[in-house]
Amino acid sequence: MQHLSGTDNMFLEMEDNRQHMHIASLGIYDQSTAPGGEVRFKTILEFFSKKINEMPLFRRRLVQAPLGLDRPYWVDDGEIDVEYHVRHIALPDPGDWRQLMIQIARIHARPLDTSRPLWEAYIIGGLDNIEGIKKGSFALYLKVHHATMDGQAGAKMIQVMHELSPDYKPGRGTSVIYADREPNKLELLARAVGNRSKQVVGAAKFGLELYGKGIKLGLKYGPDIIEKGEFDLKRSVKGLRRTLAGPKHRNRFDAKVSPHRVIDAFGISLDDCKVIRQHLPCTINDIFMATVAGGLHNYLKSHGELPEDTMNALMPLAASGDQVREDSGNNISMAPVSIYTNIEDPIERIKAIHESSGNIKDLQDELGRDFLSKLNDALPVFLSKRINQLAMQNQASLVVSNVRGPNFPLYLAGARLQMFIPASIPFDFAGLNITGFSYDHVLWVCSTACREMVPDPDHFSQCMKDAFAEILEAAKKQPLLADKAKEKASAKTAAKSAAKSADKPAKKAAPKKASRAKPKTEAKPKAASTKKRAASKAKASTTKAKPATTKAKPAAAKAKPATAKVKPTTAKPKAAAKPAEPAAQEKQLELGGSISAGTTH
Repeated sequence: MQHLSGTDNMFLEMEDNRQHMHIASLGIYDQSTAPGGEVRFKTILEFFSKKINEMPLFRRRLVQAPLGLDRPYWVDDGEIDVEYHVRHIALPDPGDWRQLMIQIARIHARPLDTSRPLWEAYIIGGLDNIEGIKKGSFALYLKVHHATMDGQAGAKMIQVMHELSPDYKPGRGTSVIYADREPNKLELLARAVGNRSKQVVGAAKFGLELYGKGIKLGLKYGPDIIEKGEFDLKRSVKGLRRTLAGPKHRNRFDAKVSPHRVIDAFGISLDDCKVIRQHLPCTINDIFMATVAGGLHNYLKSHGELPEDTMNALMPLAASGDQVREDSGNNISMAPVSIYTNIEDPIERIKAIHESSGNIKDLQDELGRDFLSKLNDALPVFLSKRINQLAMQNQASLVVSNVRGPNFPLYLAGARLQMFIPASIPFDFAGLNITGFSYDHVLWVCSTACREMVPDPDHFSQCMKDAFAEILEAAKKQPLLADKAKEKASAKTAAKSAAKSADKPAKKAAPKKASRAKPKTEAKPKAASTKKRAASKAKASTTKAKPATTKAKPAAAKAKPATAKVKPTTAKPKAAAKPAEPAAQEKQLELGGSISAGTTH
């Protein structure tokens, strides 16, 4: 039995007859790769039965606390009625893309049965007239409640559900399942008292932690708030706007959603994204966000509703990164970001988004990646729900998220996955949700919206396609980043050579100091002359008489010390030449500095 976290419970509490809090995926499979060239529905049921035993989230059911005194619990059921959760339908003729999207939107608008494990799957046949899809393919639409998982955990679940090879052998196999005992009301009441006590202590700790982080942020943004000892409100707001999105401006998505949905999707080549990144310093997520912003710009402009200021989007950020398990619930934080729909130039738009996204991630790191989870755990559920509603109402017009999926092909019962489309949740006052998911060298972009707000989803998808084409075309006209790096490197070398030429007169002046010591070096000829004089005296003494030879030896001995005294003076010119060595060291330091700066850049 597992207690729901505050964030998981928030998604349960936000559900009503208009907002259904489930996320979904649509995969289209080529069954010609399966053994025998086809996949039977019975084989898919066996496949799901096997995978259900491997993933506990497919067996978890909600148990509510008495009188709503505590958050609910997940209880692991033993046997699952697979045929209830996995259903088989088919499209009518001609089985085209529009019919598939309408069918998915209708299923997506239906709520899940909370008395059973919160998931459903539909096998959809009749996909015989879809461009780019092999005839005879089938689709799998799978929806799971958001209280069960977030997008990052969903991406890992998709990998667990699939195989890496088309070599599939049917058969359920044997496995051991540990089911939970159904808890009684008295046990749930006792747990509620203990959990409330823990919640009070946790709220106090979180309050102290939040106070410390507030001081830290105040010190960081102090220069933007206080200037020359006076409070500068305009400068403060400008500084914070560079990090957080400002208040949103009213638009067609700013209303309560209806229970009806529309869905549409398209693919972006990751190879084209790589081409853009060769010309612009940006990430795949920046390209995705700029495509969404450009699509909104084109779409609202075509309806005569383009606002003068930028629109804001609520962007989920992964809180746990690669350590998220497929059964770990929600590990996300949310942040409002400006997506700059008011900037028409695609290059300027993507640069602004790149800067804004970097600022948001820096702020998230300072607050902590688990800030939202701790906040929802500390606050009562009604207050947490209200805060999230106010965030939608006052900060965001839409929700935009991008999840990295596997970049290699996956197989379901031997059938190859051709495309993978994520569908998400339109909220009140943010009636448009756009989700990206990368799979096998393609970034699939899906828009899920209220039908009254986006009555023409195919037109909106075309607006986003046009926006990406504009970014790609404009990026190709920019110089390559590698060429820019070469230009910077050549500019640095030119600046260094100019600095060297400017330093040359100073380097010539250094030997002049050494030339003053040259008279000392002229002691060498003097030593030689004294040696010759001593030798001539010795010869003269030897010519006079043989006994004088012995006296000449001391004279020669006296000459040796004179030579020894000269040696230290000859070493001084070498010491005078040493000042040139620090200049060489300066050259090495300058070279090392340019290398480290280049690496940082």
